Amino acid sequence: MLQRIQTVYLLLAAIISGGLIFLFPLWENSDGTPVYANNELMVFIMFISSALLSLVSIFMFKNRKLQFVLGRLNILLNFFLLGVFVYWSLNLSGEIIISKKDIGMFLPIISIVFLVLANKAIKKDEDLVKSVDRLR
Repeated sequence: MLQRIQTVYLLLAAIISGGLIFLFPLWENSDGTPVYANNELMVFIMFISSALLSLVSIFMFKNRKLQFVLGRLNILLNFFLLGVFVYWSLNLSGEIIISKKDIGMFLPIISIVFLVLANKAIKKDEDLVKSVDRLR
C-alpha cells in the first residue's frame, strides 16, 4: 500500500537527503567558495545512505515493524550527521575552514522532522491493525 501518508513523508526525506544536497551548499570557505556535500566524502556517504534507507523503508510496507525500525535507524543517522556538522562548526577554527554556514547544514533537521512524522503514521497503522485483530 504505497498510497499511505508515511510514503509521502519518507519520499520527502529521501528527496531532502539525496537531492537537495546538490542544490544547497553546506558552508562557504574563507575564500568564499561554497562547499557541497559531495565535496566531503563522509558527509556525502551519510546523506546518500539516509536517502537509500528512506527509499528502502518505503517498500517495506508489508512489514510495518521493520519499516518502523528502519525509520528509527534513519533518524539516528541524521542525528549523527547533525552532530558532525555541529562539531565541525564549533570545534574547528571558524574563519579558516568554515566561514559562513549555509542551509545545507540544516537539511538533516528537516529530514528528521519528516522521518518522525513517518514513524508516527507507521505506528498509527500498526495500532489500527492490532485493534482490528483484537476484534476478531
